[in-house]
Parts: sequence; C-alpha cells; structure tokens
Amino acid sequence: MFNSRVQVRLIGEAAQQIREGIGPDGDWMIDLHQKFDFHEAVEVCNLIAPARPFCAEDPIREEQFRTQIPKLRLLTTIPLAAGEEWGTRADFATLVEQRDIDFARASLPNVGGITEMLKIMALCDGHKVGIVPHFTGPIATAGHMHTMTAFPGQVLMEYNQGQRPVPYLPEFLECRNGKVWPNERPGLGVSVDLAQLTPIEEITTGAQGPTYRRPDGSPTHW
Repeated sequence: MFNSRVQVRLIGEAAQQIREGIGPDGDWMIDLHQKFDFHEAVEVCNLIAPARPFCAEDPIREEQFRTQIPKLRLLTTIPLAAGEEWGTRADFATLVEQRDIDFARASLPNVGGITEMLKIMALCDGHKVGIVPHFTGPIATAGHMHTMTAFPGQVLMEYNQGQRPVPYLPEFLECRNGKVWPNERPGLGVSVDLAQLTPIEEITTGAQGPTYRRPDGSPTHW
C-alpha cells in the first residue's frame, strides 16, 4: 500500500536528512514519480523547498502536466522537471515556452530519434530550460550522450550503468569520475556483438500506408 499522505511527511523528513548529509552546497534530486495528487504535490514541494533540491521530477501525474504544472509552478519555488514518458515536441512546447518547467525529461527513443531530440533541444535552449534525459537502454544512452554534447544549456544524464561493461557492446561509452564521455568512433560510437544476444523476434518489411508529399517534396499527413 502506498499511503501518499504518510509519504508526504516522510519525504519532508528525508529532505532535511539529505541536506544535512551532503552539506550546504551538495546537489540532490528527487523523483516523485507521478504518485501524488495536486494538493499533495504542492505540500511535498513546499516541505522540501528549504533543503533546496536541484529539481523534483514528475511531481504530478502525466495526464495533468499541461494543466496543473503551470499552477504548481506558481505555488512552489523549487525547480520542476517533467516528461520522461512523453513523446513529441508539442507535449513540451507550452510548458517550455511559458517556463513552467525548469528541466525537460525528454528521452531520445520516446521523442522519435535524434532529429526530433535536436528540435526539442532548440526549443529548450531558446527559453533557457535545461534537459535531463530519462535513462534508457545502453544504445539509446550512447545516442543521448552524443546528442547532448551539442546542447549549450544545463544538462544532466540519468545514468545507472556506471563503469560496468555492457556484455553485448564491446565498444561503448567511457565512464570515469562520475562523468560519461563520448568518443570519436563513427555513428553512436558503439559496436554490437550479436553472438551475445538471443533473437526473440524477426521484423520484416510489410505493407505500409501511403506517403503523401507537398509540391516542394516535404512530407504531409496521409
């Protein structure tokens, strides 16, 4: 059972202990993981505000982001981060343009690839909103690292691989001293050892819908 009212109190107490443990200048973050109703999110954010978190992630449920995060922004001073489960530029646009979030949790696989991620990055850069990509699989993480090096604003990468090797990626990212470094190898800079993988499905080319283009060659909806 997740008793959200009890958790509000416990999180407030934990925030004080965290600040004491890391000192006055240490940075810490919290993932509220969409577990709270709006009024509880307001209380949580205000309880932990004195401990100055770097940001609070997903303070309310995703379906309420567009309507409720702007209200939450007016009721708390702590930085807000949202969007790890979103998938389009349009999802982020209003919140970024109105500066209702401080960090976009956009992740490259969810938004549709490098090109769309670059467009979200440009949107965030224009409004000085940082980016904290959601952790994904190792290959997507390599894509994140290469892409994020092109972003001039604040960037953090959710990364839990550490210095452990990935068995099926003999060439991967390098992690040292708490930072992950890209490389100069072609593409994403990774190589795959297929012998380490177990095939579970074969994808073949099948029938697809028509592709319509405008007179200038640009694609449009079908």
